[in-house]
Amino acid sequence: MTVTASRPAVTRSHPSAPSARAVITTLLGATLLIKACGFAYDFLGYYIGEAHGTTAAGAALTVFGVGWCAGQLASGAVTDRLGARMACSIGLLLAAGACAGLAAAGTLQTLLLLSFFLGCTMDVSRPAVSAEINDRLTSEGARTRAQGWMYWVSNVGVSLSGGVGGYLAHQHGYQALFIANGVACAAAAVLARRVLTGRPAPARAERAHRSSARILSDTRLRWMVGAAIGAMVCAYGLVSVLPLVMNDDGLPPSAYGTAMIANTVAVLVLSPPLTRFLVGRDDRVRYPVAPVLAAGSLILGGAMGLAAVQHTTLGYSTAAVAMVPGEVCYSVATGAYLATAAPPGAIGRYQAALSGAGAIASLTPLGIAFALDTGGRILVAGLLAASAALAALACVPLSRSLRTSPTPRTAAEHVQSQH
Repeated sequence: MTVTASRPAVTRSHPSAPSARAVITTLLGATLLIKACGFAYDFLGYYIGEAHGTTAAGAALTVFGVGWCAGQLASGAVTDRLGARMACSIGLLLAAGACAGLAAAGTLQTLLLLSFFLGCTMDVSRPAVSAEINDRLTSEGARTRAQGWMYWVSNVGVSLSGGVGGYLAHQHGYQALFIANGVACAAAAVLARRVLTGRPAPARAERAHRSSARILSDTRLRWMVGAAIGAMVCAYGLVSVLPLVMNDDGLPPSAYGTAMIANTVAVLVLSPPLTRFLVGRDDRVRYPVAPVLAAGSLILGGAMGLAAVQHTTLGYSTAAVAMVPGEVCYSVATGAYLATAAPPGAIGRYQAALSGAGAIASLTPLGIAFALDTGGRILVAGLLAASAALAALACVPLSRSLRTSPTPRTAAEHVQSQH
């Protein structure tokens, strides 16, 4: 009788699985932590530039971008096949090791190698978080809102990292920032492992529409990635181009921190009203995705073109604020696209494709450094404006393809309903 009575007590003692809202909120918090402490990338250009020159700094940021491309492809595949838990926990622990290595490295060759390794691992959680959002939320509106929140916390985190890090670097040096970045990555890895569960192997029927060949055949995804590359060349200029041109002016890291804090404040103040303007009460975008993305690209290009010809902290801060409407448009458009575009089980690779666009865009610092040395600020501004214009032009065929064919998610759900 004693044994029989004890069984219900043991059953009740098992904790219930966390709700979808709790898991996604935790993952968004982890994303904010990673981005807000992402000092390694934000100050990589400054750190290497001060010791080895502007060209070496541009080379390191470009090598980081090569690693970023490879890391996003690997993370998307691992997320879809082995689950978000595996992708987050292993990738972020490797990122923590890369940050520790940067703090100890001295030679330029070692720094370049670590820059590549850091690029491979620093953003591995993004496809995993997107996959969890689409897997756990059944409403299209809820998915759109959650994807938008992911971009919002990422933007706020990046701005906080540059703002706070600029002052910390001035007081404590770059090595302390890299160690703090590593600790944050390790903490996020532990957090992700606690809230996420492993993913069972997909059924054979499901694997058919998850194949990479099917994903690559999506015309809309190709145009979306093309537009995203052009837009992100400008957007990531905040953390790649800005340090180069500000270092060229002889401004200290604290000046860069001031510009990033200005961007953070603008994101916090402007994002809510701009998002309400773009997104309706049902969490659906009021306007077609392609025009919103085109508008965001042109705003980003104009703001970074303005930044390229500045020489004062006030001028750079003004340009950083002017970027914010473009960032909001980009995040709303890409969030709405991801919420509807990927078939079940492929969201990791769809997010990896868009994150890879940012990675490709991050390959530009070496070219920007060369343009700065050879053609000056006007050439840099012209290249950024041209990139934004190409992104807007890519939105024309994107708009046409979005109108003329169903989304992969809709097609997959239609096929499943027939069986």
